[in-house]
Amino acid sequence: MTRIYTVGEVNRYIRNLITDSTVLAAVSVRGEVSNCKYHSSGHIYFSIKDERSAISCVMFAGNRGGLGFRMKDGDKVVVSGRVDVYERDGRYQLYAIRIEPEGEGLLFEQFRLLKQKLEKEGLFDSAYKKPVPKYARTIGIVTAPTGAAVRDIQNIARRRNPYVQLILYPALVQGKGASQSISEGIRALDGSVDLIIIGRGGGSIEDLWAFNEEIVARTVFECETPVISAVGHETDTTISDFVADLRAPTPSAAAELAVFDLARFRNDLRMRRSRITEREKMILALKRSRFTALKEKLKNQAPGMRLLRMQHRMELLRHRFDGQMRHILNEDNQRLVFLTDRYIRAGFEKRRDTRLRWNSSYQRLRDDGNRLMDRNRQRYALVLTRYEGLSPLKRLEQGFSFVEFEDGTPLRSVKNASLGDRIKVRMKDGTISASVEEIGEKGVAEYNE
Repeated sequence: MTRIYTVGEVNRYIRNLITDSTVLAAVSVRGEVSNCKYHSSGHIYFSIKDERSAISCVMFAGNRGGLGFRMKDGDKVVVSGRVDVYERDGRYQLYAIRIEPEGEGLLFEQFRLLKQKLEKEGLFDSAYKKPVPKYARTIGIVTAPTGAAVRDIQNIARRRNPYVQLILYPALVQGKGASQSISEGIRALDGSVDLIIIGRGGGSIEDLWAFNEEIVARTVFECETPVISAVGHETDTTISDFVADLRAPTPSAAAELAVFDLARFRNDLRMRRSRITEREKMILALKRSRFTALKEKLKNQAPGMRLLRMQHRMELLRHRFDGQMRHILNEDNQRLVFLTDRYIRAGFEKRRDTRLRWNSSYQRLRDDGNRLMDRNRQRYALVLTRYEGLSPLKRLEQGFSFVEFEDGTPLRSVKNASLGDRIKVRMKDGTISASVEEIGEKGVAEYNE
């Protein structure tokens, strides 16, 4: 007799068959996402399909850590998990534990995760960026020896500055072992060149992937020599671009940044030399002007000039005094003539009465004039004596002499003289040239004893 099973028994039997399978207990399935729904509970319900069939999937909220991107319909993914049966509905599902983008999407996810990791470690921090030398003389290049990148760098370097030395490390830039080859090239050139350029021409993300490897990023970061990363085209971005000290959009742009323009450099030198020459001329003219002014000032302070100025001042005072005396005498004479005329006009009758008064006035006037003349003469003699006493010429006439060096500098102390110095001795009637043969320090008090 045929046994009849319940629905639950059949579903349970099928579930046991599936759960007992070691293949379905940990399986990875590739397909395209469809009917993707994010539930408010945190669960994600979706299906993956290929050209012939589809399978229902669910990722519970507790496993969301296995999904590193926002999944949507149409994404090519690889879902890893276990296959099980939901007994109530009698249908099986793929219970996802980890979901990764497939192919290029997977590479982008790996790129994102590595970039996030290295950024947290500080490898992208600007504080660690080394300045690129402005005038690099030796430049190391890590790239394929037959690629367009090295030819572009060579052509630009030859045009900008043919004297810059380029050292090529032929490295693999694509395929198996490329990242190791690039790292070895950086380490080989480190310390022996002024600057290192790493890079290659454009391509797909798979072609450029060697420059996204962690080993290359850490080698660039540890390199003591400044590194320029020039990978692909301007729109391409690699991990090495973030770690390098400077990113160039293309290898050609890297050569423009690394090789200084010799013609422009020479033009800058000519301009700076011209500015320095003009400044030196200006400074020299200023120095000459100051020297001429100091020379004129020194000339005016020479003893001879001072003597001439004092003589001129004495002559001026003498002329001024003589003029004042003549003026006083003229006023007295005019007053005397006026009084004389007045006496004559007074008439004969008053002559006898006024004669005594006139004689008295005349005598008083003459006495006043004589006293005034005496006072003025005394003042003149006193002033003349004072200025003659101050005159260096007077001192010379008294037997003193004035000693100076041949250039006109006064010799004020024996401490300022040296044996063999040429000196001039000015006296009242001429000048004597002599040479210092002996120096003895003896004070004036000793000579007075």
